[in-house]
Order: sequence, then structure tokens, then C-alpha cells
Amino acid sequence: MNIEIKLSKKRISYKKAMYFLYKRVEEVKKGTNKELIWILEHPKTYTAGIRFNSKEIIDKNLKILKTSRGGKLTLHNPGQKIIYFVINLNRRKKDIRKFISVIEKSLIEFLKFFDIKARNDKKNIGIWVKNKKIAAIGLRVSRWVAFHGCSINISNNLQDYLKIIPCGLDNKMITSIYKEKKILPKNYETKLAKIFAEKIDNI
Repeated sequence: MNIEIKLSKKRISYKKAMYFLYKRVEEVKKGTNKELIWILEHPKTYTAGIRFNSKEIIDKNLKILKTSRGGKLTLHNPGQKIIYFVINLNRRKKDIRKFISVIEKSLIEFLKFFDIKARNDKKNIGIWVKNKKIAAIGLRVSRWVAFHGCSINISNNLQDYLKIIPCGLDNKMITSIYKEKKILPKNYETKLAKIFAEKIDNI
């Protein structure tokens, strides 16, 4: 496996993370650095994907950071884990749908550890527990290098979603591991990264 696993304990600003991510993307394209799986948290940040509509902002005082990822408006906040990827699909199957499927299966497998039965949805990308979304996925591909990634709600404040229409959905249709099971998972990042790494290695 030639994928670097990076686990950040301190919260990292969205802008700082993007600088690091885009630098790694260019390095992977040139073959001068390893692919990447990076698990981290952001301070409270609202970001807009390329399909974003301004009508999705409920609180007009919010500061929104525009991004190049797929998807619409979403929230990152403490207690939510972000998983960023820089994966070279030139070395694997050039199939972005397959890569998204691997991300979905990895998240579903991770949630099984907490006895949470989750599923994907072909119409609404992401991972769902019954009718509520627990994980979001937003990717971009450049010269078959896939980057950006996904987020999973662990124990974050779901009230922060009430200021937006997240991913074009009813803002009450969001859940977390804590909301589902009333537990606060600890020391799970290595396990999560291992699930992703093993499945990506088999693409």
C-alpha cells in the first residue's frame, strides 16, 4: 500500500486543509508524493459545493466558503470527522462511481461497529440511518486523481444545521452516532482509516 495515513488530533481550519490538500493533489499527479487518507476535524465552517444555491442559506448572516467539490451546502463542526482523500485512479479502475461505492461501503462497515444499520441511496448521495443522513460525500476529480472526500457525524452539534438547508435536504433529516446510540466513540480514527485503506487498495 502506497497510501499515507494522516491522523490530525488538533482541529485544522478549512483554508489551511485545502492548501495542504491541493498541494498533495499536484504532487500525486507528478508522482512526487504518496496518495493520502487524512482524518481530521474543522472548526465550525459552512462550505458550498459547485451545485450550491443561495436559497439554501437560512441564516443570511452566515459566512459561506465556496469550494470546488461536488455537492451543495454543508456544515463542518467539532465532533464531525472529515476524511480527505488524494487517490490516483490512474493506478486503479478509472471509475469514479466505483470509488464513491468504496467510500459508501467503508462508512457503512464503520457504523456497524456501533451497531448502527446504515445504507446508501442512489438518488441522494451519502449514508443514511433510516430516513436521516449521517455521512456526506463530495468529491472532485482532476486527471483521474480523486480528492476532497466525506464527513461523518460522530457527536457534533446538530443544531448548527438549522441555519442552512444541508445538501438540499430538510435540516431535521440529519443524525449522528451520538444521537442514534447515546455513546461518545473514542480512539476510532485508526480503525476508520484502515477500513478505507483496505477497500481502496482493492479497487
